[in-house]
Amino acid sequence: MRERFWERYSLGELNSKEWEALCDGCGQCCLQRYVDGNMVTVYGVACELLDIDSARCKDYPNRLRKVPSCHRLTPTSVPKHYGWLPETCAYRRLYKGKPLPAWHPLLIGDRSKMRKKGITVSHYAIPSGSVSRRQMERHVIARWPVSRLQKRRATGAVTPKTRRP
Repeated sequence: MRERFWERYSLGELNSKEWEALCDGCGQCCLQRYVDGNMVTVYGVACELLDIDSARCKDYPNRLRKVPSCHRLTPTSVPKHYGWLPETCAYRRLYKGKPLPAWHPLLIGDRSKMRKKGITVSHYAIPSGSVSRRQMERHVIARWPVSRLQKRRATGAVTPKTRRP
């Protein structure tokens, strides 16, 4: 990987290793979401492929085939998914011209600081099979409006990674 590539190149100029290295492994984008009109609801319920303890996908190469609501984040899809990526997400931050958070593994060398700060979902997420549809409302961890800009960029009325509770 090129030295401090995240400061020197745009998302579209990164090679595949650099692109993957941007992911801090927090697991926040692997939480179930529901988009209704202008509101995104995030649940503390993990995708069925998320290893909650490590906050990593159990089958990353096959995730798109196994989980229809999963997405492939690319330089061209970041604007479309921007509204539901966590504010700490490196892809979101770099897209908006912001620096990586101070705890990011690329800056400090490992994930220990982000774990101490509680950035990963490993301390609160629950497995997807442990919650019925009726109980989903008890596990809401965040709601926010999808910006008008986001809605214009999105293809269709519902953003990806959407699941009905």
